[in-house]
Amino acid sequence: MSSRRTDYYNDPDAPEATRIVPGAQVLVTDDDGQVLLQRRADSGNWSAPGGTMDIGETLAQTAVREVREETGLDVEITGLLGLYTDPKHVIAYSDGEVRQEFVVAFTGRVTGGELQISDESTELRWVPLDEAPSLPMHETGRLRLRHLAERRATPYLG
Repeated sequence: MSSRRTDYYNDPDAPEATRIVPGAQVLVTDDDGQVLLQRRADSGNWSAPGGTMDIGETLAQTAVREVREETGLDVEITGLLGLYTDPKHVIAYSDGEVRQEFVVAFTGRVTGGELQISDESTELRWVPLDEAPSLPMHETGRLRLRHLAERRATPYLG
């Protein structure tokens, strides 16, 4: 299991970020307009599946790999939701690492696989898009869900 994490947002008492690590996330939706969310083992918050980029892969490959690892599902990328790099979102890990948010969020759909929980989550759930923001999650997760619901014509750049 990964180390514990604490998310800070617009918090003057947040530790100073020392790293930026490229990450990808996929907001996977089904034909009924539900979004796939996981309850993170490291924070207890709900979020879309995703993770950090490995050397030798593209960010889109990272997105597909992370969804497979975290949910058991194979997905294809259907679009770019946005770039989420807000320096006011700082993530502190129990091992001492402190990162500034850097997530490229994609949209996607399932092409195969079977839903299964990994060691990175405690629960997986398809959630109606209008109900998803009411779950315990970081504000930046709610922002991505709002952007998904808005069906934006252009990616968010922030």
